[in-house]
Amino acid sequence: MSKRDFYEVLGVPRGASQDEIRKAYKKLARKLHPDVKPDDPDAQKKFAEITEAYEVLGDEEKRKKYDQFGHSFNQAGGNPFQGFQGGAGFDLEDILGGMFGGGGSPFGGGRRGGGRAQKGQDARAEITVPFTVAAEGGEHSLSLQSGSKTERITVKIPAGIEDGQTIRLAGQGNPGIGGAAAGDLLVTIHVAPHPWFRREGTNILVDVPVTPSEAALGSKVDVPTLSDGIVVMNVPPGTSSGTRMRLRGKGVKSSRGAAAGDQFVVLKVVIPKDLSDEAKQHYQKLADLNPVNPRADLWQ
Repeated sequence: MSKRDFYEVLGVPRGASQDEIRKAYKKLARKLHPDVKPDDPDAQKKFAEITEAYEVLGDEEKRKKYDQFGHSFNQAGGNPFQGFQGGAGFDLEDILGGMFGGGGSPFGGGRRGGGRAQKGQDARAEITVPFTVAAEGGEHSLSLQSGSKTERITVKIPAGIEDGQTIRLAGQGNPGIGGAAAGDLLVTIHVAPHPWFRREGTNILVDVPVTPSEAALGSKVDVPTLSDGIVVMNVPPGTSSGTRMRLRGKGVKSSRGAAAGDQFVVLKVVIPKDLSDEAKQHYQKLADLNPVNPRADLWQ
């Protein structure tokens, strides 16, 4: 089955701006993320499809090549390898093609130095891992195929890895010359966005909407966590919008043995857009009962 057009996958026209592409991907990621649909067996496949489309269309240089050559845009370099599979479903050309200075296969190698033994050159790859895998650690498999030979490589993702960091796989790069050791495979990790959570170092943030009455009177609200499901948090009376509440130890794990980070719940007071006449009267009564100006003397 042939791949769908990347513009069709993201639901944007071919003339869409980079901002429109980014917004379309973010909207689809929130809808199709496997964490949102744990019971959907096709969720990972769907999420991988939109992530692959965004990695191409979200990069201006890759997008120009894609607009000119279509899905074969990375095959112009003559890379003979096919089927490079990551957790997001990318083939070798999509991830490794064109990254080795026009040298064809990233795992191939010509003879140098008059036949003297020489360690193989390092190869490079880029993969995208789920937000939860980057935060808590896990494994990510890659499939390398050349002709009839297929090799699967398991990449161990350390807990707490950040977007843009590189993992070195010793001996998985270009073969050595004259019996020398092979080079290494340097895998750059990209972290897929999460529909709810975002990171600040080892801390995790999540926005939780509350009503004006919940903020004013105090309440108990359900809060999602990364690894412990839904927990109940007490919102104290008189809480203002933007208040951060801490859940200790529920942030990103550390690969260096340090304590895990924290999760911060950012409370957002949500005001209904369409108020009934009766609701407006009640709000007016509240304003009359509590005529406090929160901006008094603020700008002086």
